[in-house]
Amino acid sequence: MHSALKFETLARCSTTKARSSLLTLPHGPVSTPVFMPVGTQGTLKGLTPNQLEELNCQIMLNNTYHLGLKPGQETLDLVGGAHKFQNWNRNLLTDSGGFQMVSLLKLAKITEEGVQFASPHDGSLMMLTPEHSMHLQNSIGADIMMQLDDVISSLTTGPRVEEAMWRSIRWLDRCIKAHKYPERQNLFAIIQGGLDTELRRKCVEEMVKRDTPGYAVGGLSGGEEKDAFWRIVSQCTDMLPKHKPIYCMGVGYAEDLVVCVALGVDMFDCVYPTRTARFGNALTMKGILSLKSGKFANDFSPLEEGCECSTCKNYTRAYVHMVATRDTVGCHLVSIHNVAFQLRLMKEMRTAIEADAFPAWIKQFFANYFGDRNKYPVWAINALQSVGVDLMS
Repeated sequence: MHSALKFETLARCSTTKARSSLLTLPHGPVSTPVFMPVGTQGTLKGLTPNQLEELNCQIMLNNTYHLGLKPGQETLDLVGGAHKFQNWNRNLLTDSGGFQMVSLLKLAKITEEGVQFASPHDGSLMMLTPEHSMHLQNSIGADIMMQLDDVISSLTTGPRVEEAMWRSIRWLDRCIKAHKYPERQNLFAIIQGGLDTELRRKCVEEMVKRDTPGYAVGGLSGGEEKDAFWRIVSQCTDMLPKHKPIYCMGVGYAEDLVVCVALGVDMFDCVYPTRTARFGNALTMKGILSLKSGKFANDFSPLEEGCECSTCKNYTRAYVHMVATRDTVGCHLVSIHNVAFQLRLMKEMRTAIEADAFPAWIKQFFANYFGDRNKYPVWAINALQSVGVDLMS
C-alpha cells in the first residue's frame, strides 16, 4: 500500500521493547514516542494553535465525526482542509468517528453498512460508513487517518467481540478502496478483538496483510482491568511489523505512557491533560496537584520547578489556585502546563532510550511520581517485569 510517511528507528532500549524513532509526515517530522494532544473540534480546549506550536507539539488530533457535523465537509473543502481552517501548520491525525459508537452509543445504530448517528446538536441522522469516513478525512486533509472500525466497549464479552473484529477488517478493505489521496495521507489500520488474545492474534494477522503505513491498538482504555490491558498491548507490539509506527489509542496517564513505551508503543493520544485541567489538576513529575486545595493559597512557587512552560515561568500556584475552576483563565493556564508536561515526559523517555538508560529512568520516574513503593500499581510492576525491569529491586 502507498505510504506518505517515513519511519526510522534511531535507538532501541537493550532491556525493554522501547524505541526512539523519527516519523516523517507531510507536515514535518515527529519524534516518537509521542503524545498527541486532542483538539476535537479543530482546537485544544483553552489553547491556540500558536501556543501549541510554542510548546513544540509536532502532531495533534482532530475528530472526524465532530468536524463532519460542524463546520461540515463543504466548508472544509472550500477552505482547503483543517490545517488551513484552524491555522495549524504541523501534523494532524484524525480518528475515524468510530469511537463515538461507544461514547454516543445511545445515539448510534450499527449495521454492516456503517453507523447511523443522531446528531447531538439537532437530532438529525448521519450515516457514517467507511466510505463517508474516508471522504470526510480526505476533506480534513489529515496526515494520518484512522480506518472506521467497529468499536465496542472493552468490557463487552461474547460473540459481539468477534463480530466487531471481523467487521473492522472488512471495513478496512472498504476504507482502503475509498481513500483518495494515499500519496499525501496515511491510513492506519486498527487492531480489535477485545481482551481475547486469540481474536487479537487473528486481527493482527489479517490487518498486516493489508500493509497499511502504520497500526493502532484500539478498543482499550475503556475501564478494563489494567492487567488485561497491558497484556493485550504487549501481545500486539510483539506481533506487529517492527518497521512501522504503533499507536495505542486513548492512553494518557503518565504511568500508562511509561509502561506502554516500555512495551514498544510509539504513539498515544488522550483528552486527559486538558480535561483534568478543567478540574484544576496540574500534572507533575511528583504526581498530580489539586490546585483547588486551600493549601496552595499562599504558595508562590511555580506549578512545577524546572518546567519551562509559560504558566510556570509567569504564574504561581497561589494565583492559579485563585482562578482554577472559577475562571476560564485558570483552565487555560493549567492546560498549557499539562500539555507541556506530557510532551516533556515523552522527550525525557526518548532521551533515556537514546542513552540506553531507560530502565534506570523508569525506576526514577516511579519513585518520584508515587513516592512510596507500596503505592506502585501492581499491574505496572507486572508489565515492566515482563520486559526485564524490576521496579521493586
